Amino acid sequence: MNSVIKVENLSKMYRLGLVGTRTIAEDLTRLWAKFTGKEDPYLKVGETNVRAVKGRSDFVWALKNVNFEVKDGERFGIIGKNGAGKSTLLKILSRVASPTTGHIKVKGRVASLLEVGTGFHPELTGRDNIFLNGSILGMSQDEIKSKFDSIVDFSGVERYIDTPVKRYSSGMYVRLAFAVAAHLEPEILIVDEVLAVGDAEFQKKCLGKMHDVSEKEGRTVIFVSHNLHAIKILCQKTVILNNGELFASGDTEEVLSMYHELNRDVKIGADTEVNNLNNRRGKGIIRFTSIDVMDYSGNSRYAFEYGEQVRFKVSYKTFKEMKGITLTIALMSGLSRECLTLSHFEITKHTVEAGTCGEAIVEFSDLNIKPGEYPLYFELTDSLYNSDSKDVIDDLTAPLIIKGGDKLKDSDFDPGKPSGFFSTPSKLILNELNENIMEVKNL
Repeated sequence: MNSVIKVENLSKMYRLGLVGTRTIAEDLTRLWAKFTGKEDPYLKVGETNVRAVKGRSDFVWALKNVNFEVKDGERFGIIGKNGAGKSTLLKILSRVASPTTGHIKVKGRVASLLEVGTGFHPELTGRDNIFLNGSILGMSQDEIKSKFDSIVDFSGVERYIDTPVKRYSSGMYVRLAFAVAAHLEPEILIVDEVLAVGDAEFQKKCLGKMHDVSEKEGRTVIFVSHNLHAIKILCQKTVILNNGELFASGDTEEVLSMYHELNRDVKIGADTEVNNLNNRRGKGIIRFTSIDVMDYSGNSRYAFEYGEQVRFKVSYKTFKEMKGITLTIALMSGLSRECLTLSHFEITKHTVEAGTCGEAIVEFSDLNIKPGEYPLYFELTDSLYNSDSKDVIDDLTAPLIIKGGDKLKDSDFDPGKPSGFFSTPSKLILNELNENIMEVKNL
């Protein structure tokens, strides 16, 4: 299978802060160095894209020495934390931005859905933007007309197709933008995290369409998402970007396992200073200090068999006096991010003094949810559920992984088939066949 995208030693550097604050002489020196193929004389050594660490210069490497290939007709996933360089990489692949160093080879027409607001002219109607995008891809008017009805039908915005897109909601905009990108027959379809704007039903519809585009039409799909369940069911190959560098690449199942371990080691663990995490809600009156997922024997792990017992161990510290402490644990849907089960546990109803450290273990027995990956949500608050005294850990741990084991088989994703999440215990209480009720005759 031939490569349609080849990335070699790709790096991208950005300058932080204001643009054009150097002297004319320095700018000319940099321009001459670039023209003669020399390194930027003002470039600092060793700067990488680590958001949590303050750099020593005004420059940051959003990408550094990235190498990978994408085969023709492949469904290729890119994952990583916010700021890892995913969007920068897609902009370079889409020729929106150019690399600082390295090379990229792309064979075929590229249609990109990078972020809400790109690709469409806001003053034009949905109809006009469909024809504009088709023309940019080199399609004739007749070719676009033959696809027009399919695009409008898929997007579900027929009533507003002759309205300027600046009046569309973000969900309507993404619906039409994806429909245009998927139906106008580019050789390579690039989709960023924008699908998160749409509802769960539309996300499933898009995943099904991307699968068909690759499987039935032989086109290449590059998909970036924080939704690891969507990556798992769609992509054949996946890469991890971490602080601008390629951390891992390979088959999706193996790469996702590595990503779970990376997240677990870096974010939440016995040796992790959870209090230093910035993306927290509440005012710091109480904080999680560690979270661990365990089996019945106390072994830490995130993968469990269907119906197996699961324990959650949390440690916390109060920084001000609190009127009671309540712990909330929720399991979320991997695809739609809907809350599947929500449990509240009153740790204490009494007043807790500042500086108190505590620990709680919650046990879920017979967790009868279908095989899959389930992001975890943890919340600490006072007994009155005061938002000021709240601490939330949302999507910072590896997801809970449920396997079918001997009882169930891991189900394949089928966007056309409804499926539940829970298996409710039940039994047959009447099994009586009365032959006198109905007489079957041969016709």
